[in-house]
Amino acid sequence: MELIYGRRPVAEAERGPRRVHRIWRTPDTSAEALTEMVGSPDHQGVVAEVDPYRYTDGSGMLDRAGSLIMVLDQVQDPRNLGAVCRSAEVAGAAGVVIPDRRAAAVTAVVCKASAGAVEHLEIARVRNIADWLKDARDSGFWIWGAAGEAKASPWEVDLTGSTVLVMGTEEKGLRPRVAQACDGLVAIPQPGRIDSLNVSAAASVLLFESLRQRLTNASK
Repeated sequence: MELIYGRRPVAEAERGPRRVHRIWRTPDTSAEALTEMVGSPDHQGVVAEVDPYRYTDGSGMLDRAGSLIMVLDQVQDPRNLGAVCRSAEVAGAAGVVIPDRRAAAVTAVVCKASAGAVEHLEIARVRNIADWLKDARDSGFWIWGAAGEAKASPWEVDLTGSTVLVMGTEEKGLRPRVAQACDGLVAIPQPGRIDSLNVSAAASVLLFESLRQRLTNASK
């Protein structure tokens, strides 16, 4: 079993599919004791013991024609993973795909950063991102990767229908083989002075642009 913490993460775990075995709250348990339990002062006075997070099957996601899937290629910061999962769930994405090595996994930190969104979102761990993208293309998905050097912006391409959005790491972006597995690349216009958006912020832009396009099409 695992420990998660924070008011929203624990509340969403109670609403979600995995079993909650026990909950500790202040003042019944001191804040200091909760901090020692989870190794963080960010528990907001609530800690829960839950079943381990269950990842979904990556190939099963591809059965959902017309869906939106977010892929994170070796994103290692758990807070970025959590923030992306939160945006993906709110935007109505079918799920998030991450590699099973050299990448953040779903931990208590991710649960907290996602505000509990991971409890309602399918997350798949796959051995090879590029191979999974090939399978996605064979299943009828269009694959768009985010890359700073791309010429097209997200609002110039069709992000409706069966769509996969791919984000790389903040330091190196998409790996070459992953970029080659995409049908096209897009870049978010950035007229400001700093180098780039945080990966979670950039992912949110792409997710909600896809949602905007879908809602616009649905209203026609």
